[in-house]
Amino acid sequence: MEALTAAGAGLLTIYDMCKAIDRGMVIRDLLLLEKRGGKSGVYVRRATAARRA
Repeated sequence: MEALTAAGAGLLTIYDMCKAIDRGMVIRDLLLLEKRGGKSGVYVRRATAARRA
């Protein structure tokens, strides 16, 4: 959770710096790919056929 929060905050910082150039920017696809440890153990996201470019 902390890593996802930090990544989101970083993306928002980049958006804030670039908004003067293009306010129509879109931030998307911030998702968990892999996780190890903790109570729930290992998680690896399955590859999806319809990945957005």
